[in-house]
Amino acid sequence: MTNADWARKDFYKTLGVKKDASADEIKKAYRKLARENHPDSNPGDAAKHERFKEVAEAYDVIGDPERRKQYDQMRSVAGGFGGFPGGFGGGRGGGAGGGFDINDLLRDQAGGGLGDLFGGLFGGGRGRTQQTPRRGPDVETEATIGFVEAVEGVTISLRLSSDAPCGTCNGTGGKPGTTPRICPECDGAGMVAASAGGAFTLNETCPRCAGRQLVYDEACPTCAGSGRGQSTRTIQARIPAGVKDGQRIRLRGKGGAGERGGSPGDLYVTVKVTPHPIFGRSGDNLTLTVPVSFDEAALGAEIKVPTLGGSPVTLRIPAGTPNGRTFRVRGKGLAGKDARGTPRTGDLLVTVEVHVPATLNAEARAALEAYREATADSDLRRNLIGGA
Repeated sequence: MTNADWARKDFYKTLGVKKDASADEIKKAYRKLARENHPDSNPGDAAKHERFKEVAEAYDVIGDPERRKQYDQMRSVAGGFGGFPGGFGGGRGGGAGGGFDINDLLRDQAGGGLGDLFGGLFGGGRGRTQQTPRRGPDVETEATIGFVEAVEGVTISLRLSSDAPCGTCNGTGGKPGTTPRICPECDGAGMVAASAGGAFTLNETCPRCAGRQLVYDEACPTCAGSGRGQSTRTIQARIPAGVKDGQRIRLRGKGGAGERGGSPGDLYVTVKVTPHPIFGRSGDNLTLTVPVSFDEAALGAEIKVPTLGGSPVTLRIPAGTPNGRTFRVRGKGLAGKDARGTPRTGDLLVTVEVHVPATLNAEARAALEAYREATADSDLRRNLIGGA
């Protein structure tokens, strides 16, 4: 589509909104018209299909703040030179002098002119092409840290191999010393239209120039024209305190390098946490299983239990404590935040496990036999048998 084709279209009229319409009004109008004219809702209706494409084209321009600004500037310039037929389009003879064609102005290559000003809106045209910065790729890696390091946070070294601009051609894809030309496939836009089936078309990266907008007749001998190479580097990455096993950490700007001044991508680190030999974790709480003897569970006791990185604490076991009961030691867990984001410290959850000795000496056996005789009238399975 030529610049004149764009210039003759009034996208505000297409969407039925005023020139000073807000972004929300434009979006609302587009959605209403898109629903009414969608091909899926109007099978076989060629007029509706064409109308749908017109609506989508209009929203693609004035629905984007930057493109809308450029479009409005072009309307203003066209009006200043006498306009086109219908107030905004036209060709030669539209102005007072009868010999002005805005396309001549838009195609001006010698000094850039409006071809540069509206190149971003109309895909670059055949005027001077300004290459767009390209963001670097994201990089994925894994890191294994210890349990305590996950709790407290740690700075680790990561050696990364990632995609990067070719060191010979600096990412252009051309042989150093050669001169590029505008890509004939996309006309310098970096994108081409591809059919998505039915009445739909989608923009995709130009296969000829790989989105760079320019092509070289002689390819770079190092990267064979791809413009890409491999970069190996070592970085320091901070793993925050409280990270969980399998959690994915995003480090902004630590990914692959960008092209033509583009920003670098991000680095995503999947953290593997090795288990602790004693402690476990449940959210911001630490978990611990402690063995107790039969007499401690039956008669009650005070026992010492360890804490992570601190002194042991005394835990009181009440008489008659059953196997598997969990006790809470407040404030001995991990630093975290509550649902409102307020800093808090988790607890230590201690689960007792009644230990049954594998062997008994004569004195212990005699004591247990005496206990059995003393509790002979207590049948623990009485209700179980009756219920069955």
